[in-house]
Amino acid sequence: MARNRRLILSSPTEVWSLLADGHRYGEWVTGTQEVLSADPHWPDVGARLKVRVGLGSVTLDDTCVVRICEPGRRLELEAKADPFGAARIAMKLTPWGENTLFTLDWHPLRGPGTRMHGLPVDYVMAVRNGMMLTKLARIAVREHAAPSPLGERAEA
Repeated sequence: MARNRRLILSSPTEVWSLLADGHRYGEWVTGTQEVLSADPHWPDVGARLKVRVGLGSVTLDDTCVVRICEPGRRLELEAKADPFGAARIAMKLTPWGENTLFTLDWHPLRGPGTRMHGLPVDYVMAVRNGMMLTKLARIAVREHAAPSPLGERAEA
């Protein structure tokens, strides 16, 4: 399992608003080239997000299904990318003062990834997920600091 933690200088409500918008996953999920579709009831349990992932011209289509949703606190997805199998992606938002302690756990559920599971794969996923949390934090902080349409600073 690859586990990453990041203190995000935005409230859990602000961070959750990014997670709750399936169409924005391509902005912060490393490797996502395009969000193909998001169910209108995302992120309710059972909702699906279809994305194209890859590097350069090597791509594959992936489907994420919401398995657990506790709005504002926890979101767990099952990412399926055939022929590689499926993985669990668990995101937890913990209030930390006015900020958010974001924990991301990733581990393979089935398919070839379960046999390759271990130090090399976990290390690569930890690096990837660290990059992802850095992007998520930058977006959340930028939007937290952005002025509202009335010219005032956005409030949490």
